[in-house]
Amino acid sequence: MTFALETLSLTRRFGKLTAVDSLSLSIQAGETFGLLGPNGAGKTTTIKMLTTLLPVTSGTANIAGFDLRRQPGEVRRVIGYVPQMLSADGTLTGRENLSIMGKLYNVPRHELTTRVGEALEFMGLADSADKLVRDYSGGMIRRLEVAQSMLHRPRILFLDEPTTGLDPVARRAVWDLIRQLRENYGTTILLTTHLMEEADRLCGRVAILNHGTVAAVGSPAELKASLHRAGATLDDVFIRITGGELDSGGTYRETSRTRRVTHRLG
Repeated sequence: MTFALETLSLTRRFGKLTAVDSLSLSIQAGETFGLLGPNGAGKTTTIKMLTTLLPVTSGTANIAGFDLRRQPGEVRRVIGYVPQMLSADGTLTGRENLSIMGKLYNVPRHELTTRVGEALEFMGLADSADKLVRDYSGGMIRRLEVAQSMLHRPRILFLDEPTTGLDPVARRAVWDLIRQLRENYGTTILLTTHLMEEADRLCGRVAILNHGTVAAVGSPAELKASLHRAGATLDDVFIRITGGELDSGGTYRETSRTRRVTHRLG
């Protein structure tokens, strides 16, 4: 079996606080894998370590054949990352955002125009390519951000709460896009989410984190079946495993950040 990503006792400490504790997971090539958990469970910290944005305290990970700690440059070349916070520049057009990102990713100059055009077409943004991003809807911005992260054709895509702040219509459009990336390009996707429906619909397998450790891992169907109750949902599984922390509310900073994202996405 081919694994696109394996973490080996991956650990991150902040002083005396252990945010991620000996995390060991294996994700298959072409799989959409979800990280679930209440606020403070270690989801975003894990993503930041795997995308080389945060140093690892101990342990490591193998990402597309590269060692996270010894080969961070090679890791960055084979991954894409869409953070929760907005990463597109509203003062530029969609095409300009993509062109700049392509240059940052060292996309060959003779291929850049073609790749930008193909990305805009695939994301359904061709008709809005030359409009300022500040005039885009929230769903359009998310699609543009995914396009930015895919220009260099990464093997693994990290999505940190990709539908935060989106209305139901835009959310489902992003879900369709994520499915298309996997089906059309074979992209391996690791996403974090607080939405159990999102995980149930998109992910082949999920891991539920609690207090920095893996409390459960399996397909949504397997986890629901483990409750031995007709009609059990992934919400029920989450509540059982985390002790009822489905919505812990988060810190002031987390709440403020989420509301800023929601406001900016319209």
